[in-house]
Amino acid sequence: MNVYIIIPCYNEEQFIGDTLNSLINQTFNPKKIMVVNDNSTDGSEEIVSAFAKANPSIQTVKTATSSAHQPGNKVVQAFNTGLEALDENYDIICKFDADLIFPSNYLEEVVKVFKKQPKAGIVGGFCYIERDNRWALENLTNKDHIRGALKAYRKDCLTQIGGLKPAMGWDTADELLAKYNEWDVITLEQLHVKHLKPTGNAYTSASKFRQGEAFYSLRYGFLLTAIASLKLSFLKGSPKFFLNCLRGFFRAKRTKKTYLVSKKEGEFIRALRWKGIKGKFFTT
Repeated sequence: MNVYIIIPCYNEEQFIGDTLNSLINQTFNPKKIMVVNDNSTDGSEEIVSAFAKANPSIQTVKTATSSAHQPGNKVVQAFNTGLEALDENYDIICKFDADLIFPSNYLEEVVKVFKKQPKAGIVGGFCYIERDNRWALENLTNKDHIRGALKAYRKDCLTQIGGLKPAMGWDTADELLAKYNEWDVITLEQLHVKHLKPTGNAYTSASKFRQGEAFYSLRYGFLLTAIASLKLSFLKGSPKFFLNCLRGFFRAKRTKKTYLVSKKEGEFIRALRWKGIKGKFFTT
């Protein structure tokens, strides 16, 4: 299987070297690694260029979406720029962040799953962050969800779901749409990836309502949005986050924000989410 990797990179001079080192030392070698320099103003470009000179598999392309770090839109636009710059001779395309350290067998284990399971559409491990001198699971989501930082897609699956949506919530929409199209989303608990810059560290105050807007755009409806927001608020230890989610939801509803999924897909998503909630409280 041919594996291509796209890494959106915005001011990651502290981490991008560690990420690339971990990827060029995999037990399964990717065919191509495309780093998308997204308007970086630090030394990221020089570091990536040095890696590209020493490693033929590494390429780089420039883009300039925005100087502001807005969750979702910026990173997906950068990913799409990288995708357009690559040929289509891949079986698996990965979207990785530029602040990760992968275990040496990461790609090998991911490829094994894609080979053994023809309906595997999206595969990935788990992010771990450093706390009190130890690496602990970054547990902001369920263990059946793959973080946007380390997604691996089967080519046919990515095509069928229409690519990644340039909005916050893209890394939930992709999995829900994959399931809608009868692909499996598979998480590998044994693959621990070091996340050097925990999620949300660079988000601006302007993004505080985006999660609620994302729930609206996925057609969750109010009750599901409230439940999901309450859960995230608890995990983040922030009651204010819950209120901001609800404000974001109602703001999106008031302004008639564009949906990321169709009405039929939305019905499937709500049914799937309610099934998951009921499964946690009732056993057969």
